[in-house]
Amino acid sequence: MAIDTLIPRAWIARGFTIIEDLVYIGLGLLLAASAVALLFNGFITFGQAIQTGTLPAKVISLLDNMLLVLLIVELLYTVQVSIREHSIVPEPFLLVGVIAAIRRVLVITAEFGHIPQLPEPMLQRFIAELAVLTLLILILVISLLLLRKQGGAAIAAERVV
Repeated sequence: MAIDTLIPRAWIARGFTIIEDLVYIGLGLLLAASAVALLFNGFITFGQAIQTGTLPAKVISLLDNMLLVLLIVELLYTVQVSIREHSIVPEPFLLVGVIAAIRRVLVITAEFGHIPQLPEPMLQRFIAELAVLTLLILILVISLLLLRKQGGAAIAAERVV
């Protein structure tokens, strides 16, 4: 009797695993297509900016675009690890968080540098946002370091290979 009840459970569990893999594959394909489209758009924007002589004005949007591509590639790696390991590993998510926070810091500081006279409330908002992002980056980096000390280094070494 116990064996008969295990067989349907095993089939159901296997069915959910297949569905999970299909969803991850779909997500991976969408992320890959998005990264390629953004990269292609970045090359076009860069070429047009060079031709028209507006590269200095477009640097902020190009930087934002490049960092977004990097973030999507890190998400794609996270999906790859999830498919391979059949578990969610925290390290890639922390890395995505660090990249996203650094991306925002770079965009804010670049925008801040192009505004000649900033009103006091806007300046305070920029400073507060930079402070929160800096704290967030520190916390995420410390978390990454602690994870690597506890065995996350194996995943990082796998990725390099």
